[in-house]
Amino acid sequence: MQLFAALFAGLVFGLGLILSGMTDPSKVIGFLDLAGAWNPSLAFVMGGAVLVGLVAFQVARRRSTSLLGGPLRLPDATQIDRRLLLGGLAFGVGWGLAGFCPGPALASLATGGSKALIFTAAMLAGMAIFEIQNGFAGRSVRKAA
Repeated sequence: MQLFAALFAGLVFGLGLILSGMTDPSKVIGFLDLAGAWNPSLAFVMGGAVLVGLVAFQVARRRSTSLLGGPLRLPDATQIDRRLLLGGLAFGVGWGLAGFCPGPALASLATGGSKALIFTAAMLAGMAIFEIQNGFAGRSVRKAA
């Protein structure tokens, strides 16, 4: 059941990205181009996602198990450190150069675009390098009370 729920959530997320146009790199780059032909539509998509996330995390903090009965693990890191800043910087640079972030890149694979394929391959390579260097270390999660 958990696998089905994860698949369903991923499909809904991907469909939302496609319907909102966030799988189009030119739309994302248009949002990041503050000095040119700025396209604010991504701000509305992000704002909606933040609102949903705020509500979801408030509900999750009051629970000890997920809706399907599994353990509920929430991040417990609260410090802004060098790794977070460098990771955010790398993410932002990649997002600005490619016009993709991980979710839209994966959703864009369905269209068969080579740019999404190249971005996804580079993303997976970066994730693999991180895991090799850190041996799955540095993951900080807590079980909800």
